[in-house]
Amino acid sequence: MFLSTLDLFVVIAYAVILFGIAQYVSREPAGAQKSTEDYFLAGKSLPWWAIGASLIAANISAEQIIGMSGEGYRIGLAIAAYEWQAAIVLILVAKFFLPIFLKREIYTMPQFLDQRFGSGVKTTMSIYWIALYTLVNLTAVLWLGGLAIETLTGMNIIMAMAGLGIFAIAYSIFGGLKAVALTDIIQVVILIVGGIIIAVMTLNMIGGGNFFHGFERLYTELPGKFDMIFEPGQPGYDTMPGIWTLLGGLWILHLNYWGFNQYIIQRALGAKDLPEAQKGLVFAAALKLIMPLIIVLPGIAAVMLAMPEFGALDKTTLDAKTDSTYPSLMGIMPVGFRGLIFAALIAAIVSSLASMVNSISTIFTMDVYKSMIKPGQTEQHYVGIGRLVAALAMVIAVIAAKPFLGGFESAFQTIQEYTGFIAPGVVAVFLLGMFFQSTNSAGAFAALIISVVVSLIFKFAFPDFQFVNRIWVVFLLCMVMGLAVSKLSKGPAESQLLRLSDVNLATRRGFNVMSILIGLILIALYYIFW
Repeated sequence: MFLSTLDLFVVIAYAVILFGIAQYVSREPAGAQKSTEDYFLAGKSLPWWAIGASLIAANISAEQIIGMSGEGYRIGLAIAAYEWQAAIVLILVAKFFLPIFLKREIYTMPQFLDQRFGSGVKTTMSIYWIALYTLVNLTAVLWLGGLAIETLTGMNIIMAMAGLGIFAIAYSIFGGLKAVALTDIIQVVILIVGGIIIAVMTLNMIGGGNFFHGFERLYTELPGKFDMIFEPGQPGYDTMPGIWTLLGGLWILHLNYWGFNQYIIQRALGAKDLPEAQKGLVFAAALKLIMPLIIVLPGIAAVMLAMPEFGALDKTTLDAKTDSTYPSLMGIMPVGFRGLIFAALIAAIVSSLASMVNSISTIFTMDVYKSMIKPGQTEQHYVGIGRLVAALAMVIAVIAAKPFLGGFESAFQTIQEYTGFIAPGVVAVFLLGMFFQSTNSAGAFAALIISVVVSLIFKFAFPDFQFVNRIWVVFLLCMVMGLAVSKLSKGPAESQLLRLSDVNLATRRGFNVMSILIGLILIALYYIFW
């Protein structure tokens, strides 16, 4: 057992404080009851700093901290493309997508599809998203979180996952999105502080007490680990195929995740107005720039710490299961700091779990239950259903996690590949729906079907074809087929056309300055680490 009494005290104190704050911000005035807008969209009152912090807290979870750290050990800095490219996509979403969603008063992504393509496309995507969030996203976060707890405490992994699920539900189920978003501010602070501590301490070990000397040693002795763009034949080219990480399907994964993913975009939909939402997204983009320091750099450091010179980590274990990298690093941290870092990991896990179950309950309640099963019920009835669905989704995910992910070496890349079966179709449908007026529901269905069918064909017929490139090719096919089928069939009804004449895409000066600055920093980073 790696955690001391002091470490456990730090973790328990964090949990108690977080739960207390969640209950405090969730309270309602005497006699008042939560409406669906209060519960699912935080009463449309979120300020920019809460939106930005909550976006990062929802995104950075066990999947990133443990999964990406393991990929840092395996292939190095190239995996940071998932973080740095996300900063650009967040700016694009704020500039071009949010004005449309907020102008149309969207609660959920399926609601937008209903307005644009009708109930058939909406229902199909609602079922898909509920299944994806429950069986892929929730299971991944639970499994990796449970793995870390098992490594550090010796607790059975099933019990660890159950404990994480219960805690996430307990602090979020009554307050809804407001409780999740406002407590995420605390989560992000703990996450960043804990991540910086583990990065500094690991490099101090390598550099003889000097962080910068430690980084210099890593950079000079492991130069291949700092390549952002791989050449064919380099380790890692199978999942990060060189220049195609900049030109290909990685952008589709990012657009799917940051632009049309309910549990991410829901924070921006809860903003008090459009400028506030846009400031929140550009704030999140800025935070994305520092995430590789917290997540990927410790994984690279683990390569050296597993060498005979240090012998601090078990190389055999890390080579066999790269997802063990971050928990192993936590185990060699000093007493007290180990508890803080563990609290940071728990913060990231429960934040993402709470975000996901809130979105699952939002989609099911608003897009399936309210519209198809029991319309016309009271606001309190729908809030109650949302809470029930949140708890049920967590139970299903705990049961499914081990059978689904237990046998994979890298949960992070497994999740990206599974998501890549449908992401091309999702992105194509939204882009066609927003910017190509002739696209109809038949074209939308064609894009969704092509996405799954062609992805599976590529997967089994061409197993060596990198999934990042496959996603790009499938996306282009989805766009072409969506337009072609729409052209050959009856056009959309007048009521389904998305007129953009009343949508203002202009952004304020502060947003534009920050966007340009972030873009220049990213260009510099890619130039240095190319």
